[in-house]
Amino acid sequence: MLEQAIIRSNLTLNLDKAQESLEKARGAHEKYLIKLQDNYLQEAIGHYIDAIKLDPSQPESYYRLASLMWENGQIGLQTAIEQCKTAISIAPKNINAHIYAGYFMKLANDYKSAEAEFKNAIKIGGLNSSRPRLILSLSILQKMNVEKITVKEFAKCLYYLITGGLIFAWDFTFLKMLYRNFAEAFSVMYYKSSGEFFEKFNDYTQAVKIYKKAIKKTQREELFYHKIADICIRRNKMDSAVDCYKRALEANPSNRDVLIKLATVTQTFFPENINEAIDCYSKLLELEEDTAQIYYELGHLYLNKVDKIHAVSAFKLALEKDCDNPFYNNSLAYSFVQAELYDEAIEYYQKAIKLNPDKKWTSIVCQALGSIYYQIKGNIEAAVASFQAGIILDPENSEICLSLGDAYMAEKDLDNAIRAYCDSISINSEDYRAYSKVGIALWEKDYLEEAIVAYHRAIELNPEYDIANNNLGVIYLDGIGVPEEAILYFKSAIEINPNYTLAYFNAGRAAQAMGEYNEAASHYQMALDLNRLTEELDESEIKDKLYGLFNA
Repeated sequence: MLEQAIIRSNLTLNLDKAQESLEKARGAHEKYLIKLQDNYLQEAIGHYIDAIKLDPSQPESYYRLASLMWENGQIGLQTAIEQCKTAISIAPKNINAHIYAGYFMKLANDYKSAEAEFKNAIKIGGLNSSRPRLILSLSILQKMNVEKITVKEFAKCLYYLITGGLIFAWDFTFLKMLYRNFAEAFSVMYYKSSGEFFEKFNDYTQAVKIYKKAIKKTQREELFYHKIADICIRRNKMDSAVDCYKRALEANPSNRDVLIKLATVTQTFFPENINEAIDCYSKLLELEEDTAQIYYELGHLYLNKVDKIHAVSAFKLALEKDCDNPFYNNSLAYSFVQAELYDEAIEYYQKAIKLNPDKKWTSIVCQALGSIYYQIKGNIEAAVASFQAGIILDPENSEICLSLGDAYMAEKDLDNAIRAYCDSISINSEDYRAYSKVGIALWEKDYLEEAIVAYHRAIELNPEYDIANNNLGVIYLDGIGVPEEAILYFKSAIEINPNYTLAYFNAGRAAQAMGEYNEAASHYQMALDLNRLTEELDESEIKDKLYGLFNA
């Protein structure tokens, strides 16, 4: 007797706990249906599972759990149908079990079985059968969209639609939920409209106050934190925007728009938080079907992180989704350059150029490809061809003209180099680098006066350009033999860049030519000391100059 009493006591306790879990599940489920927040979904699923474990004879737990798990992608349609059939076997007169079973059968395109379940629900419900009647009407209409339309089917559709509407007032359960949804929706609409009204007049302070109040009143954290975050972006309060986006994600971690915005803001304004942006894009991969753009963004984040392997992998995955995207090909090529895999980089740069989505953009890609041929492969002919192709695509690209000039200079083709540098100047007459480069070419062609004019213009455009000052001094010293003028430019270069070894060496040569041996020795010694760090010059050459002073 005692043992039976204990068993009955434990059974009663489990049933009470099961009922408690079921009530909690209903509450969370209802909140999820109203607010569509992921945390309520997970909470409801957990409580329904607990209710089934404690009392497997409760039909409601099965069909409601099936609906939530299917919506969350945890089970398929057939599993959901089996769950509903389990509920029906436990309680054959449960109207909701038949409605849910019919709903999932309809989704599985089994219209005949779905219609049978809806009719069972109508028979059980009597005057409270407006829902199954309306759902059956919709099911017949959907079936008519995929099958041949008959007068009989159309008449059935109208019959269940009209009768469902007529007995709507007797379905108290449905009316109760409708009232709650309406009240909640009206409250949300009121706060949302009020906040947006103040936003239109740029009264963001008042709008934020309304949205914060809405969060407390409606508990729609996802919606209103999202609204506040967008305002923070417009007011350039990026820290606050990130915080609000994160709060919105706490309410619904699967909100695609918020994840994209958080990733973009983090990536743009907080580059030190690369891992947070990567996390956002990784979560988006779980939600998106079209993932190519996400892999593309991840690739750039990994590049910023100097994670070359993951960058290459991400861009490859993007190309697997969209192999003819020129931007993905270009980015993969660039990532190969960072990984020093130049042959692979050349292959994908060539693909990007072939796709040619925009002439100006493709011109820049031609320049990148030409630079690999020139600087890495030493293939000047291929480099020149690539640079010239870029110029044809975009004749206004001054940078690629400079690159073409550099390639010609490497081949000692001074005439073509001068022509390329002058083309760059004609496009951008304010580029001091072009004047400096053409100055070198003119100097090597023995056009001294023209070279001096070019260097003076470079220095005029950028007085802090140490290389131009040094090179102009060399022309005055070695070209026209005026060391007094030359040393002024060498000293100017040293003042701009105190670690400029070559400028110290040249200043020593100028001072020596002027007969100022002590000054020359000081400059040579400084060049010798710096050269041990910079290794710009042959040390023996500096020593010969320094020791030659004393031998003299």
